[in-house]
Order: sequence, then C-alpha cells, then structure tokens
Amino acid sequence: MRFPWNLAPGPSLQYNGRMIVKRLLLLLSLVLLVACAPGGADEAVESANPAESAPSDEVVQLVYQDWRTDWFPGMAQAQLAEFHATHPNIRVFYTPDPEDVPGEMPAMFRAGSAADVISGCCDFFPAWGQAGYLLDLRPFVERDLAADVIAEWDAAQYKAFFTADGRQFALPKYHGALAVYYNKDRFDAAGVPYPDADWTYDDYLSAMTALTGGEVDGSAVYGSTLDPIYDRVQIHVNAFGGHFVNPDDPTDCVLDEPPAVAALEWLRVRFQDDGVMASPLALNKLETRRAFWEGRVAMVEDGSWALKDILANAPFRVGVAPFPVGPAGRATLATTDGFAISAGTPHPEEAWELLKFLVSEQYGLAMAEASFLQPARASLVDQWAEFVRADYPDETAGLDLAAFADGQRRGYSVTAEVFANMIGVRDITDAAFEDILTLGQAQPAERLAAACAEIEALQEN
Repeated sequence: MRFPWNLAPGPSLQYNGRMIVKRLLLLLSLVLLVACAPGGADEAVESANPAESAPSDEVVQLVYQDWRTDWFPGMAQAQLAEFHATHPNIRVFYTPDPEDVPGEMPAMFRAGSAADVISGCCDFFPAWGQAGYLLDLRPFVERDLAADVIAEWDAAQYKAFFTADGRQFALPKYHGALAVYYNKDRFDAAGVPYPDADWTYDDYLSAMTALTGGEVDGSAVYGSTLDPIYDRVQIHVNAFGGHFVNPDDPTDCVLDEPPAVAALEWLRVRFQDDGVMASPLALNKLETRRAFWEGRVAMVEDGSWALKDILANAPFRVGVAPFPVGPAGRATLATTDGFAISAGTPHPEEAWELLKFLVSEQYGLAMAEASFLQPARASLVDQWAEFVRADYPDETAGLDLAAFADGQRRGYSVTAEVFANMIGVRDITDAAFEDILTLGQAQPAERLAAACAEIEALQEN
C-alpha cells in the first residue's frame, strides 16, 4: 500500500479563525458519533452543550482526534467522562481520524484545523515531528513524569518519539509487537515441531517448506506470509545485521549494503523461487491475518493488535512464537503508536493534562480490555493477558501470550528506522519491495541501490 503523502517541512502555523474551524470540527465529530455513541442520539446531543454545566469563559475546550474503528469511540467517550469529572475546567470533544490520516493531516496542521491532541504512528508520525507540526513535550515530561513511569515503556519505542535534534513529539499509546502466529493443527498433521524460543531462520524455512502444499477451498496453501512493507521488512534486515538508516547519519541510506541485501534476497527466494511464502498476488491481496484464519497460510507474521481478530475467527488451535533468530540476532517490531499535541494549540497546559490521562494506566487498561491492545506499560502486560484469557479461555489454552512482550522484556525490540527527512521515503521503499518481493521483477542489490539514491536525494531537500 502506498500512501499519497504531501508533507512539507517548515509549515506556516497560522491559526487565524482557529476556534471557528474547531467548532466545525466538533460538529462533524458529534454527527459522526451519534450512530456509535453508547447512549445514542440523546447522549450525543447532551454532550454538545458544555456551557450548560459551566460558563464557556471558565472552561477550556479541547479537540481530541483518534481512531475511528468501531470499538474505539465508545471506549474513548466513557473514559473522557471520567477525565471530565477530575478536570472540571477542561471539556474534551472526541473526533475520529480522517479516512486518509497520512494524506490529509498535513493540510489540517497548516490550516490550523488540526485537533489539539492527536494520535499517530508508523513512519508518518516522525515526519510530522520533523515538519514542526507537533509540540515539543520535553519541558512537560521533565516537569511532571517520574523516571519510573518512563522506565515502564519500551526503550526503543520511547526513543522513537524524538527527532534527530532532540525534540520529543509524542508519548507511547500502546505497545504493538510482532510475533509469528501458527496453526497448531496443521503443524501436528505435518509432523512439524512447534517453534520454540531458540528457533532460527533455518528452522523457519524448514517449517515453511514442510507446511506448503495442498489446497483450501481450491486455493494453494503456503507455509507463511508477511506484509512486504516498511517496518515488516525492516525487522528481517535488522536480524541479518543490516539497517535502512545509518545509525550514525540519518541522511545516509544503507538499505543497499550487504546485510540488508542478503535479508531481501532471503525473502525474495521464499516469495518467488521456493514459493513457500505467499505474496500479496498469490493471496489476491487478501489481508494476511484473514489468509491465516482461512487456512491459506500455516503461519503469519503479525502483531498483538491482530490477536482478537485471529482468536475470534480461527477454526483451529492457534500458537504464537517469537521471531526466529537471524544471522545477527533476533529482532521484533515495537510499534510507534503515540499521543501528541499539535504545535499550534492555544491551550498547551490543558492539552498536556489530557495527554497525561491518555498515557495513564487507566486508559491503557481500557484499550486492553476493549480490543486486546497490548499496553505500553510493562507492568500491565499480565493484566492484558488476563483480559484475553477471560474472553477466549478455550482458544488461549496453551497459547504463549508472553511472546508478544518478549522483545520488550529482553531488549531486542526495534522501531521503524527514521531518516532525517521521512517525507516520501515510504513511497520509495514500498515500491522497491513490491518490485522485489511481490512482482519478482527486480534483484535486491540493484533495486535497493536505486531506492537509496532516491531516498538520499530527498535528504538533500
């Protein structure tokens, strides 16, 4: 999937008419939420009149923008009601993300219509930080957050919320981690041992080879699959000892150096030559987790965020294993989902109060209970596992949920590597990976060298 970015550094953060724009945004938010608010239309209308509970000149109004997925708005509204009870001088209005977050948000930042507090992730989030769209949180963090709170967060994830010049643009939302889901029934039928804590890339290949073959509903069955996109490919590059970005120079692309080329070649052979990994074309671009629960693949590389979907839909026993150990070690992804404050908010102190609530234990556990999102705080992982087991006691019998926290607890998590200028980088890498892995139309060394040349040209701008 290629994102139509249109980010530009050095934005003009003019906020003329901000309150008018904000009011329009609030109205749109409330209209959209009528259908999904737990109390229906009456509750939504009632919440649109904060002036009835306090004079408008004494209450600061904030807009909080976050996911639009079906379960999220109701959870957010319930939690905000509790925030309002302890912060009577602040009134927060939730609004869902636009349909195309990476594509639409930059224009909203520049126009002054972005929400006060937002969530973001992936490679577009640091691009917003680099462009100056997000408030530097360092003074607030240094003033209000204890060291033991910060220590609860994955070090790699926390570090990812800083720009190269040291500005801190976000705090962790949740800790999504990648692992390998596997179909225990299919492993048993093929006589293949389950992956263990020490399995290697050779073991992974051996299992894929043994599990490839046969059909399900007229479609071929493959050993494994992954989404061949930026961070999902990067963890394999890291396991081979390579990088996308030179750790000592964020303008230098090293995706064309031998370790990275070797990792892409290993994946290319699995997709194109051996045929033991299903490419997006082989799956007719079916979502990878769906291909897993439909039996089209015996394993899938996916995150803890996919856990609820898989447990709810898989008609077989599911296993979870850490990623295999590569030639240079083991790596797994820690997502960079976080909360941030728009640089142009007229209410930074109140927005910070809201952000502290969003990264609290209470909000983390609310997300964990509602949709099994793995909490960012390490101390909450056991409670998260209890939520999962309580809802799916049979499906989680013998399931190693700790595999998702293994990278955080043992220190081998990585985050999406960030160039000094991320604007346009994802388009370049996704196109290269598509040519190499999905289409099989290019060899890694040559195609990655061309991609690096394009990325380094972006850094010059």
